[in-house]
Amino acid sequence: MQAAEFFTLPPSLSHFAAFFRAEAAPWEWLKQIVPALKAHKFEAARPKVPAGVHLEGFVHLDPTVKLPPYATIIGPAWIGARTEIRPGAFIRGNVIVGEDGVLGNACEFKHCLLMDRVQVPHFSYVGDSILGNGAHLGAGVICSNLRLDQHEVTVRLPAGNEATGLRKFGAILGDQAEVGCNAVLQPGSLLGKRALVMPLTAFSGFLPPATVANHHQAITTRARRD
Repeated sequence: MQAAEFFTLPPSLSHFAAFFRAEAAPWEWLKQIVPALKAHKFEAARPKVPAGVHLEGFVHLDPTVKLPPYATIIGPAWIGARTEIRPGAFIRGNVIVGEDGVLGNACEFKHCLLMDRVQVPHFSYVGDSILGNGAHLGAGVICSNLRLDQHEVTVRLPAGNEATGLRKFGAILGDQAEVGCNAVLQPGSLLGKRALVMPLTAFSGFLPPATVANHHQAITTRARRD
């Protein structure tokens, strides 16, 4: 299973491309977020921010980023052009965000990669996760990133379980994948391109591209809307 089956790193993040290889397993990209940010040369100057926005550490904010009256951004963090950060957002380190995204009100982001046009508008937690281009989380979605027994997270694939070497691993969402309101993605969840998890669903395992999972884990084909 390769990252290219889930998403393509957008041009807006091309300066990180050496760290995110298309042929690598998608969860291997999680291990590259820290090295990618460590290798980046952050500018010493910071843009003017509202008084209620707390910045700490190395933070890149494109001049076109829309900032709220109050939020907390702890570096290292890299936020791309025209991304909207809404009130109460908590970005707490090792976060890379592409262009035209939404980091919503009362949402928390930690050790994650969000590509272009990702929308996480309301009350969600995104930890140790990767969200592909155009991915969307409904209000209250949780990317659970730690097993209750705190053992290594394995991924459940059609060919069998595979070790990841990760103790903390939330979810991988392919391009244009969607998750309904108040759903929970269990540690190590994989959603293919255009996959959809219905609201109030506790999902685990692998959801193939263009399929739908409900709270009974039933899987059906998702219609295309072009």
